[in-house]
Amino acid sequence: MICNLLETISTNCQSFITNTKSFFYCALLMSLLSFSQSKISDQKVFLITLDGLRWQELFLGADSLLVKNKNYVKHPEKLYNWAWREKPKDRRLALMPFIWNEVIEMGQIFGNRNLGSKVNLSNGMWFSYPGYNEILTGKADDQNIFSNDKIPNPNETILEQFAKTYDPVKVAAFGSWDVFDYIVNQERSGVYTNCGFESSTDLPLNKDEILLNQLQNQIPSPWGTVRLDGFTHQYAKVYLNKHQPDFIYISYGETDDFAHDGDYESYLKAAKNTDNLIKDLWKYAQQSNYYKDKTTFIITTDHGRGTNPIDSWKGHGDEIEGSDQAWIIMFGKGVSNKGEISKTNQLFSNQIAPSIRELLDLPQKKEEGYGIPINLN
Repeated sequence: MICNLLETISTNCQSFITNTKSFFYCALLMSLLSFSQSKISDQKVFLITLDGLRWQELFLGADSLLVKNKNYVKHPEKLYNWAWREKPKDRRLALMPFIWNEVIEMGQIFGNRNLGSKVNLSNGMWFSYPGYNEILTGKADDQNIFSNDKIPNPNETILEQFAKTYDPVKVAAFGSWDVFDYIVNQERSGVYTNCGFESSTDLPLNKDEILLNQLQNQIPSPWGTVRLDGFTHQYAKVYLNKHQPDFIYISYGETDDFAHDGDYESYLKAAKNTDNLIKDLWKYAQQSNYYKDKTTFIITTDHGRGTNPIDSWKGHGDEIEGSDQAWIIMFGKGVSNKGEISKTNQLFSNQIAPSIRELLDLPQKKEEGYGIPINLN
C-alpha cells in the first residue's frame, strides 16, 4: 500500500517542481520510493550445501561395491537391509526420500551423469575452500584459494554483496566446518556467521540459543574442526525465527568427514539425515507467511569424490578422478517443474552465485571467469 501511494505521488511530482520547497518534497518522495523498491521484495533464497556428497549416492543410492564392504562398513547386514534395493531408483529413494518423493515433483535436479546431465567445478583444486568460494562468488580463484587454511577470503561473496545492497541482518551463514568465518570473511563483510563449535553470539540470546550453546559444549563431535550437523541446523532455525532473513546459507558437513574416516555406513546415514533436515526447512518455509511461496531452495555440493580405485571414495582433490563432479538441486519460487534433468547443457558450480544474484536482483559480475545464471524456466 505504501509503495502504491508513493508511486502515485511520484507520477505527479513534475507539476510541483516550480518552487524549491516542492522540488525537495518530490525529491524526498522519490528517494522513499527508490528505497521501498530496493528493500521490499517477496524473493527469499535458502542456499544449502552438503559437503562432499557424491553424485553417485544422490542419483543411484548405496554403492554396490561399498554397501557390504567390511573395510568401510562395521555392520554390513544392518546397512544392507535399510539402504540396499535392486534398482537404483529404489535405492536413492531409500536414501533420500524427500528429494526423490517430493522435490523431483516440484523442481529441477541436475548432475545424473548416467543421463547425460553434467555439473562440474570450474576451479582446479577440487576440495572444500576453493569449492565454497566458487559457489559463493561465482568464480574460481585458484591463484588465491588453493588450500583449506583459515585465510580471510579476498573475494566478495553473494552474502556480502546482499548485506551491502540491502540489510546485513537479513542475511546469515551457518556451517558445520569451522572455516566458514574465513570463507564468508565475517569481519569484513559484516555477515553474521556461526560455524564450527562457535556458540551463538546473536545477542540478546533467547532460551533456545542458550540451550544450544550448552548442549554443543556437552555433546562431543567425532572431529576437531566440524560439529554435528544437528547443531548447525538448529542454530540456523533460531536465526530464521528471530530475524526472518531473506537470504540464508546453511552448510552441512557430516557426509564429507564420515567419508574421510572411511565410514560408509555413517556417510549414508548422514546423507539420509540431511535429506530430512532439508525437508524440515522446506516444511518450515511452507508454514511461514514470510516464506511460503516466496522462497527458492538451491542445494549443491562443494566437490565430488573418487570412484576408481574404490578406496578413493574416501578422498578428493585434483589427483583423484571424479572429484570435480558435482550436482545441483533447485525448487521453490520461480523454478519450473522439470524433475530430473537429462541431456542438458554442461553446468558449472560458478553458475550458482549468478543465479542467486538474478533472483535477489543483485548486480551481476561481468569480469572474465564468472558464471552465468542457470535458466530456471
